[in-house]
This record gives sequence, C-alpha cells and structure tokens, in this order.
Amino acid sequence: MNSFSLTQSLEFEEGGEIQNTHQLEIAGEEHAIEEEKAFSERRVSSVRDGGSDKDLEVGTDAQQTDEEEQTAELHDPNIVGWEGDEDPANPMNWSATMKWTMTGIVSLITFIVPLASSMFAPGVTQVTEEFHVSNTMLEELVVSIYILGLAFGPLLLAPLSEVYGRWVIYTVSNIFYTVMTIACAVSSDMSMLIVWRFLAGCAGSSPLAIGAGTIADLFPIHQRGLALSFYALGPIVGPGIGPVVGGFLAEAKGWRWIFWLLTIMSGAITVAQIAFMKETYAVTLLARKTKRLQKSTGNLQLRSKLDSGIPAREILIRAIIRPAKLTLLSPISILLSITAAFIYGILYLLLTTFPLVFEAQYGFSIGISGLTYIGLAVGNTAGLFIFSMTSDRYVSRRAAQGKLKPEDRLFPYFLVAGPLIAGGLFWYGWTAQAKTLWIAPIVGSALVGLGNMLFFMPVMGYLVDAFTVYAASAVAANTVLRSVGGALLPLAAESMYASLNYGWGNSLLAFLTLAFSPALIALYLYGERIRLRYPVKV
Repeated sequence: MNSFSLTQSLEFEEGGEIQNTHQLEIAGEEHAIEEEKAFSERRVSSVRDGGSDKDLEVGTDAQQTDEEEQTAELHDPNIVGWEGDEDPANPMNWSATMKWTMTGIVSLITFIVPLASSMFAPGVTQVTEEFHVSNTMLEELVVSIYILGLAFGPLLLAPLSEVYGRWVIYTVSNIFYTVMTIACAVSSDMSMLIVWRFLAGCAGSSPLAIGAGTIADLFPIHQRGLALSFYALGPIVGPGIGPVVGGFLAEAKGWRWIFWLLTIMSGAITVAQIAFMKETYAVTLLARKTKRLQKSTGNLQLRSKLDSGIPAREILIRAIIRPAKLTLLSPISILLSITAAFIYGILYLLLTTFPLVFEAQYGFSIGISGLTYIGLAVGNTAGLFIFSMTSDRYVSRRAAQGKLKPEDRLFPYFLVAGPLIAGGLFWYGWTAQAKTLWIAPIVGSALVGLGNMLFFMPVMGYLVDAFTVYAASAVAANTVLRSVGGALLPLAAESMYASLNYGWGNSLLAFLTLAFSPALIALYLYGERIRLRYPVKV
C-alpha cells in the first residue's frame, strides 16, 4: 500500500478523529509534507494518531516514541476527543439520512449561486434598453462581474470557516446573498446593478469556498466521489439551466423578475439551511465540547485534541495567504488553476454570447434563445452521470489493490476532456457560422458541456484527495482563478467574433484547449512525482 492509501485508510479507520483536510491543517501543517515525503521513501508500519504536532519519523526508535506519545495522550485526562470510534457526535458517524440531507442543502445552495450567474444573461438586452446603455462592454460586464465576486469571496470566507466553523459562515453569507439579490431587483441604473451583482457574487461564494470541506467532514474517501458529484452539479449544470428559465421569465415578466425569483429560492434554502444543517467541522465541535466540559467540571486544563495552540488570528492569517502561496509555488495547483480559468472562461463566453448567436443568426426571440442552453445542460448532466458512476468504483478497486494514489481521480477523464471540448467548439462555431439547422450548434455545445464536466469533476476530487491538509486552500486557489477566467474572457467575445466570425473564433478557443491537453495527461502520469518533489510549506 502506498503512502496515500495507507494514510487515508488509517485516517478514517481511527474513527474520524482527524477526518478532513481542514482539521489536519489546524493539527499540524508542516507535518503533512514531512509525512508524505517519509512515506514515499520507505514503507513504515505506523503513522501518527490524529492531531499530534510531532513530525513522523521513520525507524524503530521513532515508532516507539510515537506510540508512547499516543499512549500518553490516550491516558491524559485533560485531552478532549471523540468518545471512541462510534461516537455519534462525530460527523463521520452520523446517519446516512443526516449526511445526505446536509449534502443536499449544500448542493442546492451551490446550484442557486451559479444559476444566478447566467440566468440573467437573456435579460441583458432589456436592461440596456431600460437604462439607455449602448456600451456593449457594460452589457457583458453586468453578467460577468458576478463571477468576479465569486472569485474574491472564498479568499475570506474559507479562512473564516476555519476559525468560526462552517454553519455560521453558511448562515451569514446566505442572508447577505438574499439581501444583495433584492438590491439587484430594485436597481435604478446600470452602475448600481453592477455593484450589487458583484457583492451578491462575493456573498454567495460560501458553498464554493467551503462546500468541499463539508463533504470531507461527512464522508470517507471511498464515498466522496458520489457526494462531490451532487455538490459540483451546481457550478457546472447551473449556468446551463439558468438561461432557459431566465429567457422565458424575462420575456414574460421582465428582467427584474429574474432577481425576484432568485430571492425567493435563496430565501427558502437559507431557511432550510438554518433549520436543518448542523456544524460539521470537527475542530469547532471538539472546541465546543471542551468549553462545555471546562464549564461543567471547572477544570480549565482541559484542551481539545485538535487544538494546535495557535491563536485564532494566526490561523486566519495563515489561511488567507495559503491559497496565494499554492497558486504561486505549487506546479500542480498552477497548472490546474490556469486550465480551469481558461475552460471556465470558455463556458461563460458561450453563455454570454448564445443570445447574440441565436438571435442574430437564427432570429430566435429572447424566450426561445434561452432554450438553446439545453445543449450545455444535457452535456453537463451526461458528464456528471459518467463520473459519478465510474470514479468511486475505480478508486475503490485501486485501493483494494493497494495502489491508490490521488492521480487515480483523473483517469481516464483527462484523456478525453480536452478533445471533447475542442471538438464541440469546432462543431458549434462552424455550424453557427454556416447557419445550418439550429440543432447542429446546440449539439456542439453539448459536447463542450460533456468535456467541461469530465474536466471539473476530476479536478475537484483530485484537489481534495491530493493536497490533504491543504485541500481547502487548493480548492480556493482554483476557484479564484477559475472565476477570474469566467469573468474576463467573455469580455473579449464580441471583438473576437467581429474579427474572426463564429467559425475561426471558436476554432481559436478549440486550438488553445488542445494545447492544454498534453499537460493534463502528464499530470496524471507524473503528478505524484511532482507533488513529492515540489512540496509547499505554508
């Protein structure tokens, strides 16, 4: 069994005392790098038990010392941990109903927020007419500025969740998101709408920032793929479904009703989140348990097993700078973030230009042009189904063989994702330019959607599995650059199509997509070697 599979299996067999990536961050950040390097050099028969700040040493003497520390910790009456492997307070031991209820709520929040990014797109022409705006750059900006908000929000919300827990971050951000959406609905000019859209994106980014962490709190690695599939449904499928609803709603009731509908949905899910979700972050749960015991027993020497002794302010500062360090210093994080930014940018370029293409080329109305997004939605759904039905099975089989490594999340999806996206872009662009039957470019967009899902789903699983203690920061770094790409690339759409038309314009994007493919395949083949050679200490 290699380092990854041994570490992960022991991590969850120990009753979940260190059950997710964020807990390991608190328990001993620098230790994780040393642990992974030591395991890669030789196999050892013992790993540290949850929460120790001591670096793992290889050798008999080190094993004995480690075991002695574990034994002393187990018998230390002042250490507060879980009450055995089956402790019902441990989120890993919650019922399947509770776990999937919470996963469903997080997934719904994660669906509504990206839905809002594109649902507004078909109504932009109504906004420009009402506010007498003729600047086409502002038309594209009022849609994409929301994505920019989604980029910046996680930089603050993810670190705050490591200090105050998950539940409070979900609650506060959901309430603010609902308020900001109301503000969008009552905006009186374009500048006001742009500002409120940006703030709504910032407030609504909490599930993108900490949703993967919540799933890691609840599910062991061999169950995580299916849960991540539901969680990732929103960011990938939501932007494809949004315009379908938004197009008909804008045509029937006007663009403001798009935001009123979003307000109703976000308000309802906020109530459900407050009522039915519970705190899942073990560091916060054990800290609360420690305080209760201190109060009831009067013993102020009690301390949580996951308490690193680091002040909250220091934890917050470290967590804030960590995504930036990973973005700049980790080759894997850099490659995946840049690729995700480009592919997400392509997705939103298509989302913002579908009305232009189908209204100009095919004479569709606002409502009917919204239906053209169904191709993306169908492709995304197919990709989600393929990943959820195959990923966990393959990972479980590799684990049974003792060969599991994080890169197994990428196979075989990275072999086909790039060519699928590129092929879909070629198909979409040239059929739209030739004004062939309207279904032809929609089929091309479905291929783009399929490729998108087979890229983003493995990336999400890989970042959670590969970066262990730094997974939340890796996801945050990826989310930031991905959202920046989604916000900025669409701004070049009009000038690109004006110069190259739809055929060569989309072909340019397809060629650039293919240029990333060899690097993604190399990541699958050599990712483990790169991770061990370039560890990042933050």
